[in-house]
Amino acid sequence: MPQNKKKLLLELLSEEIPARMQARATDDLKRLVCDGLKEAGLEFESAEAFVTPRRLALVVDGIPEKQPDINEERRGPRADAPVHAVKGFKGSLPKGAKVEKRQTEKGEFFFAVVKQKGFPSDILIGQIVIDVVRKFPWPKSMNWGEGHGPWVRPIHNILCLFGPRASIAITLEPGRDFRTTETMGHPFLSPKWFAVKNFADYKAKLLAAQVMLDPAERASVIEAEAQKLAKKAKLKLKHDPGLLAEVAGLVEWPVVKMGSIDKAFMDLPPEVLTTVMRHHQKYFALLDKKGKLAPKFIVVANTETKDRGKVMVAGNERVLRARLADAKFFWDQDRKRTLESRVQELAGRVFHAQLGTVMDKVIRVEELASELAESCGANSSDARWAARLCKADLSTGMVAEFPILQGVMGRYYALNDGENANVATAIAEHYGPQGPNDNCPSAPVSIAVALADRIDTLVGFFGIKEFPTGSKDPYALRRSALGVIRLILENDLRINLSGIFEFAGQQYGQWDQGQFAEISGDLLNFLNDRLTVALREKGFPHDLVNALF
Repeated sequence: MPQNKKKLLLELLSEEIPARMQARATDDLKRLVCDGLKEAGLEFESAEAFVTPRRLALVVDGIPEKQPDINEERRGPRADAPVHAVKGFKGSLPKGAKVEKRQTEKGEFFFAVVKQKGFPSDILIGQIVIDVVRKFPWPKSMNWGEGHGPWVRPIHNILCLFGPRASIAITLEPGRDFRTTETMGHPFLSPKWFAVKNFADYKAKLLAAQVMLDPAERASVIEAEAQKLAKKAKLKLKHDPGLLAEVAGLVEWPVVKMGSIDKAFMDLPPEVLTTVMRHHQKYFALLDKKGKLAPKFIVVANTETKDRGKVMVAGNERVLRARLADAKFFWDQDRKRTLESRVQELAGRVFHAQLGTVMDKVIRVEELASELAESCGANSSDARWAARLCKADLSTGMVAEFPILQGVMGRYYALNDGENANVATAIAEHYGPQGPNDNCPSAPVSIAVALADRIDTLVGFFGIKEFPTGSKDPYALRRSALGVIRLILENDLRINLSGIFEFAGQQYGQWDQGQFAEISGDLLNFLNDRLTVALREKGFPHDLVNALF
């Protein structure tokens, strides 16, 4: 007789979950619960996970009311075994078990078929939830109170419904009970507990309590409201899907407002303005009709106020003004010195204990960039000088405050010093590409310096046997190798890599000729492996890639 199938609704209500952890947390919750159901022999039809800053939720559809009954076959002693052995076998069986003799390849044996009734699903699900909470793989977790945890933030409640209104008791610690049929709305706009009957009721009541459960829905609302405000001001919202996803993870009830940037700061480089807004304040930038940064920004709040956000916007403008005042101070102070005057300060920065200082690296990269210049179609003097200055902005106040701007600020400071455009561009671009989808430098001087920087890094770390292993790659050598591959392929270069690796090794002055050959061989194999992976990820057929290598 077919079983009735029910829907599981699980919600873990806690204090704020960091936005960067939310996407992985939904995947982990879905995977762990579904794996637990499968291991318990409970099939299901579908599963979907949701996340807000304060809750992880999962709905699983089509779960049977209990495990399926199973018939377990047990083999007993031989048919001619002593009587006490046969009695012992029969006595170990539950009542009603059928015993029969059966011929096998090894002779005649007693067999019994034992029917095992399945456990009720709610009992199994309760234990699955407890196991998932206790073993959840948060990147960072905490304990709180007297023996509570671990979890990413303190847990306030666990809602667990299996079918309409039927709750499952969840006990993580003795004496601590949860409201397993209830949840809470927005912490400021609707901080009251309410009961839910099922998933549809849960989602509808959350929305009425100013909580949008689906992060995609929150992102859509944020984008639509931001576009509306931008259009009204005759501006354009700067496309930033990464920031949109992050901000959607910071709010349960997005309220979108527009603020103003003090025009006194609009002469700062646009990258400085957007870095302060995006990385520090989580604001969206706006562009004018010419595509330039406008003196406006979009801020997303997590609550509505009676004054329609006027005080909130003013507060955000004040905070941004203070941040930009700091940036302007660094901008003005840094330009009082040339980049060249800062190069020697790199001698105080350690690149690696066995590979010297950043100054040592710069000297090596100078030689390498000059050696590579002809193959890259670059002017040798420009390549050498760009390599000389490429790390100098690490000693500036702006980069110390905003490390993400390294290279970018070097370009501005180089132009301020009167350096030629090729050198300035190479300083900014030599860090690229930083990933498979990042733009690849195409200017000859930029290519030469970018290649030299990566090859120096690869040769150095392979020389001291610091290889990437498994999932561990602390020095991002795989990324450096992919950068070398992309720079060569996308710019159609012809380079004798073995010769360049040996030349790079000579700049270290640590290894002999035999070691150069070993380092070069290891690196060529490593690059072949990375190229194989890169080609497969681009969709090339596996058999074609295998034939090439």
